[in-house]
Amino acid sequence: MLKPNLHLLPVRTGAAAENMALDFLLLQRYPEPAAPRFRHYEWRGAAFTFGYSQKIAFVRAQLPAGETFDLCRRPTGGGIVDHRNDWTYTLVLPRGHALYDARATDAYRAVHAALAEALVGLGQPAELKKEGEPCETGPGLPAEALAKAGVCFQRAELYDVVNSATGAKIAGAAMKRNKHGLLLQGSIEKASVGAVDWEDFGGRFTAALGRAIGAAPVETPWPELNEDEVSGLIDQYSTPEWVEYR
Repeated sequence: MLKPNLHLLPVRTGAAAENMALDFLLLQRYPEPAAPRFRHYEWRGAAFTFGYSQKIAFVRAQLPAGETFDLCRRPTGGGIVDHRNDWTYTLVLPRGHALYDARATDAYRAVHAALAEALVGLGQPAELKKEGEPCETGPGLPAEALAKAGVCFQRAELYDVVNSATGAKIAGAAMKRNKHGLLLQGSIEKASVGAVDWEDFGGRFTAALGRAIGAAPVETPWPELNEDEVSGLIDQYSTPEWVEYR
């Protein structure tokens, strides 16, 4: 039986609202809904994103004072992510894929195992955070620890990618599952690894990811999306009503 293709979409550079809107539309409106799809993208200037359920007052209290940057609420969960020096990617798995139907932790582990494999192949000390290691969560935590729980890269959760030499968090991700599929938005903190050829990493990562999800990586043109819907969602994600929703 032929493997399905993992569609590798072209790199695009966008502001925070544009990047978040396009990720969501790749989940909702992809012309070939049965195909897994992946994209790496860049940021048009300094940007932070934060999880859909996070409170805006908490988020603003964690951001650097006196600096100018884009800020957008993600359609996925997770914590605050600083995109000023990261390698950002999105994976969408269609409804019916084995990892769509599995526990969220299974998809998280599979994607991060592929990511760690790519980094190890480049000589980087990377591994998954294991079960049984302290996550510093739960009731009774001091205020400082509770704040860190909502800020990505200040602490590692189960199956995050960590530096096996220092314990520093390298990569995390946030997910959303609906009737269309599973959206995973991931980020790699470049400062947590050594010198890396990121183009080489991208090829290694998508190859490992293809093996993990049972799909052959194939470079694929950007899909034809409804431009009115694209611009409308970008506008929505730019509004105070969206950013300050909670």
